[in-house]
Order: sequence, then C-alpha cells, then structure tokens
Amino acid sequence: MKQGKLNLITDVKGILVGNSQDSNLKSGVTVLASEKPMAAAVTILGGAPGTRDTDLLEPDKLVQKVDAITLSGGSVYGLDASSGVIDIMKTEDKGYKVNDINVPIVPGAILFDLLNGGDKNWEENPYKNLGRQAYLSKSKKFNIGTTGAGTGATTQSLKGGLGSSSIILDNGITVGALVAVNSFGSVTIPGSDCFWASFFEINNEFGGYGITIPSDPSVELDLGWRSQGKKEEKNFKNTTIAIVATDCNLTKTELKRVSVAAHDGISRSIVPAHTPFDGDLVFAISTGVIKTKLGDGELASIGHSAATCLSRAIARAVFEASEEPKDFYPTWKKKTEYRE
Repeated sequence: MKQGKLNLITDVKGILVGNSQDSNLKSGVTVLASEKPMAAAVTILGGAPGTRDTDLLEPDKLVQKVDAITLSGGSVYGLDASSGVIDIMKTEDKGYKVNDINVPIVPGAILFDLLNGGDKNWEENPYKNLGRQAYLSKSKKFNIGTTGAGTGATTQSLKGGLGSSSIILDNGITVGALVAVNSFGSVTIPGSDCFWASFFEINNEFGGYGITIPSDPSVELDLGWRSQGKKEEKNFKNTTIAIVATDCNLTKTELKRVSVAAHDGISRSIVPAHTPFDGDLVFAISTGVIKTKLGDGELASIGHSAATCLSRAIARAVFEASEEPKDFYPTWKKKTEYRE
C-alpha cells in the first residue's frame, strides 16, 4: 500500500472537492462532488448530529446514488449549504430523474462553530452562498487545514480544521478520506504533542513526531466538566464529520459496512469520541470506476483502509491548521513551535 499522488480524497477516480470560507464569519463549507452520481451510505454514532437527507442513504431506500455531499460549519444554518449546490446543479441538468424534472440529491452534515469568535450577526443566512461558491471551486487539488468546513473548527485544546488523505491498495483500488475536525475530545496524547493517529502516519504527513505512551495510562483528559471557573464555559457542542470514498464499485449495503468500519478511524485518533456532545458521522461513497467484484475479505480490507485513512486525515487537519485573528485555541504548529 502507498499514498495516492496528492494524498487527498481526490486521488479516488472521479471525485472533486471545493472549499469556500469567510474569515470574518470564521466558518465555511466543503463540497464533494463527482463526475457521475455516486452510491452512498452513512453511519451516525455521535450524540448530537445535524444532517440533511441522510435517511435516504439507508440501503432500503429508493434513491441509490447522490450527486454531491456538503460538510459545513454553522450548525443548523449550515444545512442550507446544500441548497446552494442544488441551485447550480439544477442549471446543469443534474440529479435524480423524475419524468422531465431533475432532482439533485445533495445530503449534508454540519458542525457547531457558532461560538468560536466569528461574526455571526448576519441578516441573511450566508451558508447557501458559501455552498454555491464551494461547488463552483471544486477541483482535484484543494487546501486542507483552516479552510472550508474546517475554517472555525476546534478540538479539546487545539484548533481543528479540514483534513484529507488517501491510500492505494495492492490490488489497485484507491481509498480516501475527507474530514472536518471539530471534536470534543483530544487529537494528541496527554502529556505530549504526539497525535493518537501516529500509529498510522505515512511519510511524516503530520510532522513525524512518532508515538508515545502516556506515563499514566489511566490519566483523565482535562475536559472541563469537573473544573471550576472558565473551563466550565467550554463549548460542549462539537462534531467530527467525514466522508470516506473508494473507486471500487460497491452497493449501498456494502458502503454501509464501510461507513461503520471507518468510524474506527475516529475512535483511534480522537479521545474520547462519539460523546453526547459530538455529532460524529461518516459518509461512505463509491464512484464505481473499478468494476471488479469483491469478496467479503476484500470489502473488509476497504473498510479497514477507510478507517486508517480517516485517522490520518484527522491528524492532518489539526497539523495543517493556521493562525487567524480571534482564535480561542493555538494551532498544533504554534504550540509545538514546529518548523518545516
């Protein structure tokens, strides 16, 4: 196995990603689209999700494919990002065909970044336009870190961000991940600057700091709920929202299993994960470019690869975060005084 050429989810054949953000708002939108409709599924394990049109992704539902997926900041307001994408897709005659009408299928998920220091006193919801801009900017190459849906994201003690990674399996199948990290838990091991995801790092893609073991394995993370003073005001509204993808032709039922397996990538790289305060979810998509029929063992390999890609993408999101005015938390690079 090896990294894809770009080490981005767009190494998966057929996928494009676009970002848009507003630095004053300290929020943004990320859109994943494909040259053709994509089979998709989703698994939600967080206690506080915010979603749009995710019920139709269950294997027993009529619609088999989606046209795009949005990841957005803005909490409930961010769900309108999909509307901006749909407006443009309508002009492109894309979508699910119903007689003479095309109905674009654009599920979405949001994270909570309303209390991050940005200006949220808008008169008109900005996320529809941000969704439109993100879709129009879609490309094979895109930025990660403080951009798109990760613009205003935070973690337990560091800035979050947008991350991505990819891997090419020995059989030629490509698997990738895209994630906006706004987690309640910590991405680094207590008492160190090492990422929980360091076990899966390839080619020093998030600093090459290696692996360390907490001196006290029973150490409790400083999550603020028992603390006095300012830490009682910690924002207990979070979420890690992700997409994993493959170019192998998978059904919705098979993708459902991949999305379940991919959640291991969150659990291995964010501690704790899947809390009552997180809306953790993973979309799984297939562009279907590679038509090879897979056995159950090969499907398990894709699920495992999706999980490891997601762990790496989570660490890359935090590693690539950049400093902005009014930040509440330091970036990982600032905290560690990292030098390229």
